[in-house]
Amino acid sequence: MIKELKMRKCGKVLENVNLKDYTTYKLQGKASYLVEPTTQEELFRLLEYIKQQNLTYKIIGGGSNLIFNGDYHGILIRLNAFDNLKIEDTRVQVGAGYPMLKLALKLSRMGYTGLEFATGIPGTVGGAVFNNAGAYGSDMGYIVESALVITPDLELKRLYNKDLAFHYRTSFLKKNPGYVCLEVNLVLKRGNKEEIMEIIEDRKKRRLMSQPLESPSAGSVFRNPEGLSAWKLIEDLGLKGYQVGGAKVSEKHANFIVTNGAASGKDVIAVIQKIQAEVKEKNQIDLLLEQEIVES
Repeated sequence: MIKELKMRKCGKVLENVNLKDYTTYKLQGKASYLVEPTTQEELFRLLEYIKQQNLTYKIIGGGSNLIFNGDYHGILIRLNAFDNLKIEDTRVQVGAGYPMLKLALKLSRMGYTGLEFATGIPGTVGGAVFNNAGAYGSDMGYIVESALVITPDLELKRLYNKDLAFHYRTSFLKKNPGYVCLEVNLVLKRGNKEEIMEIIEDRKKRRLMSQPLESPSAGSVFRNPEGLSAWKLIEDLGLKGYQVGGAKVSEKHANFIVTNGAASGKDVIAVIQKIQAEVKEKNQIDLLLEQEIVES
């Protein structure tokens, strides 16, 4: 496989990589291969080979929303080289591999408003669009004009906001993972730089006080049921501190699972299943995951 991928010039190819290096949970486990294309041509060649051979693959960004259920026996594709950035007035063209947090801070410091919500969101732009990442009552659906994608038939296509079907923590791309996001066009507004940065600084202080940012995690685990808070449902059941292996419910914020750097994906999943079962039994509510479990 290594020889074939290198011969086809699909980008940088690594074998038997540690998932710990590619997930914010710092999970134990291995992925058979990781490929980092540097151009659209390399990515097309890679996807064509995968399709011909009917291989298992997964596009990853910063690994900030992923839980691998054991070793991954396939090809991980990382698009971190797709990090172009072009700013023209209030329109922003940005590669899917550009770090979301870096982009949000850069544009906010330049006096653009619309991305304040994302200054605490890790991962990449592509991942943020895929998951419709959001916070503080806003999300990507409010600012994405369009996305350039590769279709399952390996064609380039532009999807506009209405095509992307943004809803709470989901999108067309999440429901159709055969599409690959390459680039995103955003539309922002000009604002008062000082006011924007004050909002960001205030929210940062509150996150530091209320979220376990000092430990490996993947942010909020569950979506909030309508009219309710997932953290309160979990906290009211006394599940703060509940632990399986190297994963436990944060004692600082009940909708976070933190790891000790030695957890497996199975540990995290076991904690998730315990929470879902307890909430279902006591409140007749099905808690839905914000995060994604990746089967090997």
